[in-house]
Amino acid sequence: MHSVLVTGVGAIIGQGIIKSLRALDDPVRVVGVDMMPDAAAREWCDDFGQAPSTASEEFPAFVHDVVRDCGVDLIIPGIPQDVTRFAADDELRESLACRLVLNRPEFIRTAHDKWLMHEALCEAGIPAIPSCLTGDFEELSKTLGAPFLIKPRDGFASQGVAHVQDASDLAYWRRLHGERFMAQKIVGSDDSEYTVGAFGLGDGTHAGLIAMRRRLDRAGATGRATVVQSTALEETTAALVAHFRPEGPTNFQFREDDGRFLLLEINPRISSSTSLRTAFGYNEAGMSLDYYLLGRTPPVPSIRPGCAVRYTEDVIRYDRGNR
Repeated sequence: MHSVLVTGVGAIIGQGIIKSLRALDDPVRVVGVDMMPDAAAREWCDDFGQAPSTASEEFPAFVHDVVRDCGVDLIIPGIPQDVTRFAADDELRESLACRLVLNRPEFIRTAHDKWLMHEALCEAGIPAIPSCLTGDFEELSKTLGAPFLIKPRDGFASQGVAHVQDASDLAYWRRLHGERFMAQKIVGSDDSEYTVGAFGLGDGTHAGLIAMRRRLDRAGATGRATVVQSTALEETTAALVAHFRPEGPTNFQFREDDGRFLLLEINPRISSSTSLRTAFGYNEAGMSLDYYLLGRTPPVPSIRPGCAVRYTEDVIRYDRGNR
């Protein structure tokens, strides 16, 4: 039985990874870690440990200890911060005594910065949403229209994204974000947003994909999703895969505008919608076991049509003696 370490099991991605691992025909031993000792998913794990901050000096030693003590064969990062840390820390990656589910580090660094990704799209001649780094409200309105969006260059899950209606809005968000922000034209609508999962093989091809139209919840994750089949969306995704050559689970987010699918961002990791994808036949965690641990190309998934709605659930822990 393989032993898989999932980080960030207190968050929706880590929880989805565990659900996906439990859905596999062949059982795996799940080792979960999280900064919070009362992480909701700790009962779903065979072993659990409290982790230090990803940014701390103690993080590499902690990972090594867990890998050694629990006989870990594969690490699947469950929060964006861990993905970024592993991508940036060459020494940590190279010293691991197990396999690691991680996209190409150089691609992670580009995708982490929304402006660098915008520049990369423009340089490649791929249609990009009009965006700017500088300008006052009047200048930006002429270029992007009003209202327009302002967002942190390194944000995720829609954190820090705001509609700018006037000059006072712009001044407020600039004070908040400092230099790490960009302005962007609003395209499409909330009802025309799509999330696409593609498992990249590192050579410009992929091992199948799943596309869903979605609505975000207040936390910025997918709250409602419907599986869709769209040749144009699949072709747009394939062109991005061919250019950026992602390796492993990769999440593409689009807005449809006048019949075109324009890229919002690429998350070079397992998505927060991974448990929904698994339910429709696209198990990113299982594909990762095939590719990273067993060294084989994952079979192309058979996708079931349908829709999903997320809801809040409770985890109850009674004090001992009061059960």
